[in-house]
Amino acid sequence: MKKLALIFFAALAVFSSQNAFAQGNSRFGHGKDSADCVLYLNYYQEYYKQKNYDSALPNWRKAYAVCPATASQNMFIHGTTLMTRLYNQTKDAAARSAIVDTILALQDQRMAAYPKNRISILNNKGQHIINYRSNDAAFTYKNLGEIVDELGPQANGPLQVNLLQSAIGLYRENKLSADDVIATYDKVTANVEAAQPKNDAEKEDQAKVKAAIESIFAESKVASCENLLAIFGPRYEADPNNLALVSNIVKLMNSADDCASNDLYLKAVTSMYNLDPSYRSAYGLYRLNAARDNVADACRYLEEAIASDESDEATDAQYYYELAAFAYKNNMRSKASESAKKAIDMDYGYAGKAYMILGNLWASASCSGDVDKYARYWAATDYYQKARSADPTLAEDASASISSVSRYYPEASEIFMYDLSAGQSYTVSCGGMSAFTTVRVSGR
Repeated sequence: MKKLALIFFAALAVFSSQNAFAQGNSRFGHGKDSADCVLYLNYYQEYYKQKNYDSALPNWRKAYAVCPATASQNMFIHGTTLMTRLYNQTKDAAARSAIVDTILALQDQRMAAYPKNRISILNNKGQHIINYRSNDAAFTYKNLGEIVDELGPQANGPLQVNLLQSAIGLYRENKLSADDVIATYDKVTANVEAAQPKNDAEKEDQAKVKAAIESIFAESKVASCENLLAIFGPRYEADPNNLALVSNIVKLMNSADDCASNDLYLKAVTSMYNLDPSYRSAYGLYRLNAARDNVADACRYLEEAIASDESDEATDAQYYYELAAFAYKNNMRSKASESAKKAIDMDYGYAGKAYMILGNLWASASCSGDVDKYARYWAATDYYQKARSADPTLAEDASASISSVSRYYPEASEIFMYDLSAGQSYTVSCGGMSAFTTVRVSGR
């Protein structure tokens, strides 16, 4: 039965090829070997539909050899799938490399024949480069760079991220300068910020890509103070009123360690604020004043940055956490508590650290009441537990803090004198703060 079906399929394919040939090559674009082209296209496509990829592959190869590129766009799409499957089945390194060359060539040929799909094809090609050539930093940097340069904001997020990673890899091999990496960082950051997400899911993806770029760049340590001063010091002196330049200097120095107290940062952030008052320049002035222990001015500028309509929620969450940490450090307990709670409400990865600040505030609170002198430690424990749940990376610190405050729990007999027992709810208020907590006793 199977043999009869195959004979029928072959006859049908031959008939289709002859029919197509009779109607003229120019109409169907099957080239000088029109009959063979249609025949092998039909053969491989039928096997492909049946997911019989082992049989589809040799027939696809024949179709690819005799058909012009305009014969079928699916020939390139299906060919990429078949080559990917062959790559996964192949162990020999040289053979694998040749297969990857074929996959990339298929994208170029499809793009030349079907230019209307150029954006999606380029993005697909970039993803194939990431999948198969990311261990070759030079190849990735050159080829992804060409794609990103052409597509700009239309290049997918992974392409932007991997281009930066390849630049950092070459920098570590002393094949690119810090200036080159910073230029790549500027480019991909500008592209991602200029992208126009069509829905909430794309907006969320955009935020993740931005966060990944910032994290990778910060961890690379390319933007060290020493590098930034050497690169941007002369540029600033030559053009101090260039808003794009001073904004970039401030952004990069914000991400570098121990950079907020140098003269270039002071000049750049002041120029930026004077040229274009914005949440970024206000944040820069916060950092500047915080480094110089100008507490009131630092808080004022950071609150100005948060209040700006330009900043998004993720940025505001970061700023609220920083304000909470700065206020706590400077014994501004009410502001620290208020800011930490706002950071928790927004979250964006700052909830755990903000809970730790609230725990520290309660652990160090000045409570004079007979019960409240213990209750502050119960409230602190609540917040440390929340910190541990919200951010597993804080588990060790949070557990150590719980261990520390639990030493100050009262004995069960002592708390019984106040008509309280372990597990009972209790509201504590002191030091301008209040919390709903649970009674805890020593040893429990």
